[in-house]
Amino acid sequence: MALVTISGFPSSGKTKRAEQIRSTLVDYLKDKSYQGPISKVVVLSDDVLNLKRSSYDGDYAQNIQIAETLKRTNVFSDSRSEKPARGALFTAMQRQMALDTILIVDALNYIKGFRYQMYCAAREMKLRVCTVYVVALKEQCKEWNTTRQDGHAYASETLENLIFRYEEPSSMVRWDSPLFTVLWDEDAPPMPEIWDALTKGNVKPPNSGTLSVRGFHPLNLLSHSQQIQVVKAPTDALQALEQTATAIVSAIIADQTGLGGQQNLTLSTPAGTFKTSISLPTRNVTLSELQRLKRQFVTVHKKAITLGTTEKGAVDWGEESIASKFVTYLVEHMKS
Repeated sequence: MALVTISGFPSSGKTKRAEQIRSTLVDYLKDKSYQGPISKVVVLSDDVLNLKRSSYDGDYAQNIQIAETLKRTNVFSDSRSEKPARGALFTAMQRQMALDTILIVDALNYIKGFRYQMYCAAREMKLRVCTVYVVALKEQCKEWNTTRQDGHAYASETLENLIFRYEEPSSMVRWDSPLFTVLWDEDAPPMPEIWDALTKGNVKPPNSGTLSVRGFHPLNLLSHSQQIQVVKAPTDALQALEQTATAIVSAIIADQTGLGGQQNLTLSTPAGTFKTSISLPTRNVTLSELQRLKRQFVTVHKKAITLGTTEKGAVDWGEESIASKFVTYLVEHMKS
């Protein structure tokens, strides 16, 4: 009943660390002193799902020769191919989550918004979580990538792009915590600490904004009298979610000074006008950054609206409540 998220640069040695963790955890489970519910350790990776490294190639080919090479090797040449690959990984992860399993997700996991989605899914299943950050220098990753013999090397342009876009895990945010950092020259991950996090760490309650109902949800194991009533959102909740988030983005762009600090926002929506405030970093926040965070926020909360939640009592999908949630999300995700 735990999720281990492996993260790091491409070709940084993540699979090696994942295997070290898996092997040691299996030994721990075999120890007669362990009497807990966990009975198996499962590793999920791009290789297990037969997802090619070329899924990350995108449209980074900068000249005809590279483009022709990509075409001859029958790989993706559209950056949109990366999104279905992540979707396949996330879907498989949800299917593998179980109360008797430690699931190790060995993948790039380089986007913090994606790690947040993984964290929410784990909370929904009431699993313990931890993140293992595999650290290697950029030059080392390039060297290791060029010497790979397993046929899983990244194109050089893809490697550069993924390293450039990598969003480093932080122990200061809840979805990356507890965080264990493993340097390239260390013999093994800190297994006693990881084991304690996976078997003794706090199990955080499901988030009311992201907890959805699926066929394998743990609540389905309860008797009928114990079932928590599924709360459906209002029919206009999706529209309110999109419009409120858009209004906040527009207000920030229109009113920001670039000096940071607390900023009061006046939001105009079809339902009326109301005020909120947000603490901004000491720089100009770009429209593209806000749009990206808005898409992540809407995606995470759309599932709870369309499928309903299992939170006790009604969840407030009013515009002021949505605005408060989105402001909190922006503050947590905007880089200083």
